[in-house]
Amino acid sequence: QVQLVESGGGLVQAGGSLSLSCAASGLSFSTYRMAWFRQAPGKEREFVAAINWSGDTTYYADSVKGRFTTSRDNAQNLMYLQMNSLKPEDTAVYYCAAGVAGGYLPTTPLAYHYWGQGTQVTISS
Repeated sequence: QVQLVESGGGLVQAGGSLSLSCAASGLSFSTYRMAWFRQAPGKEREFVAAINWSGDTTYYADSVKGRFTTSRDNAQNLMYLQMNSLKPEDTAVYYCAAGVAGGYLPTTPLAYHYWGQGTQVTISS
């Protein structure tokens, strides 16, 4: 059974930092591309960042580029999202997702087969 479990969410002030983790089990982690999405109340799920199977290629939404960094540790079946210079508009539930590796990093949720339960990130102004 595939499980993705996010952790590290919380409440921070604007300008602060948070680090999220995604622990994967039940799948051959190193063969999957991984991604972070987020969903704010009343809004659609939004792409945040993606990373290829080896970790040497990443892609970010324009809204987080330069502030967020994603990485992975295939030996530990972990993915990370380091979030700096946080803004109130970053407030959302953050989800990690896994998709079968391909030649590119898709930004649509439809390309990812497995999802975590999400972790709440709240940024106060």
